[in-house]
Amino acid sequence: MKKTAIIYSYNSQKSKKVAEKIIAAFGESNIEAINAEKLTKEVFENFSNFILSSPTWFDGELPNYWDEFVPDLEEMDLKGKTFTVFGLGNQKDYPENFCDAIGILVELLEECGAKVVGRTSLEGYNYESSRAEQDGLFVGLPLDQENQARLTNGRIESWVTQLIKEMD
Repeated sequence: MKKTAIIYSYNSQKSKKVAEKIIAAFGESNIEAINAEKLTKEVFENFSNFILSSPTWFDGELPNYWDEFVPDLEEMDLKGKTFTVFGLGNQKDYPENFCDAIGILVELLEECGAKVVGRTSLEGYNYESSRAEQDGLFVGLPLDQENQARLTNGRIESWVTQLIKEMD
């Protein structure tokens, strides 16, 4: 697999723990962790594959660090780059916008020409709506650490197995 960046906020403990599990599941040293809060355009120039963390904040919003980077992202040509997104959400307390941030980020990436992989089944989730849902699948990996933490490890293992096949 080509050089891969996993980008998450070092200040978000739940996202950090999930990112560490994803790195461990890949079992390779070819994945470099990058702090999303210190993200630069150069990061997108230096890697071929990207695993992005985007937990949903408030009522279906991107975290501040992604929101602040969107203007730079919108100017990038991401053709030839492969992305996948995981995010944390709460389907019990926020069922009307469960993991919306995944969908928002994927929409931006696709508008910039990126190849997006890592779609997952809706099975086992209970929510009202999500921008992360497209054509009967999630466009990334949604995780609910508040209500389904016991399912996280299995979901990560399955997702990483799929990503190994889908990423160049």
